[in-house]
Amino acid sequence: MKKGRLLNAELSHVIARLGHTDTLTIADAGLPIPAGPQRIDLALTPGTPDFMQVVNAVALEMQVERALIAEEIKQHNPQLHSALVAMLEALQQHQGNSITISYTSHEQFKQHTQRSQAVIRSGECSPFANVILSAGVTF
Repeated sequence: MKKGRLLNAELSHVIARLGHTDTLTIADAGLPIPAGPQRIDLALTPGTPDFMQVVNAVALEMQVERALIAEEIKQHNPQLHSALVAMLEALQQHQGNSITISYTSHEQFKQHTQRSQAVIRSGECSPFANVILSAGVTF
């Protein structure tokens, strides 16, 4: 049996396949998911699992070097934005690297999801609760 904390087989597999600069999108329940990337739907009920639970679980398994966030989160979901930025800051300390945080419009964000290896759908039902994480290297 796998020793890591992440139990979801699909999610564990997609993270193991990531190469440098490959991306994963972690999405709220409402983000449109394009046809190209693998869809990993974790949503059970509204709010379960919540966005930050999914981000934290992925961050335990994935080396992250960049994060892309929709600009609109700052105004429409400031508490979640603060929690996400704080988690990314803690992650960079834990990983021993810097994580570049970039912002784009929500419309551009949706275009970027098309290039993700997978879109992971959470049960989050608050606005603009989405992030695209770019894989780094561990060496």
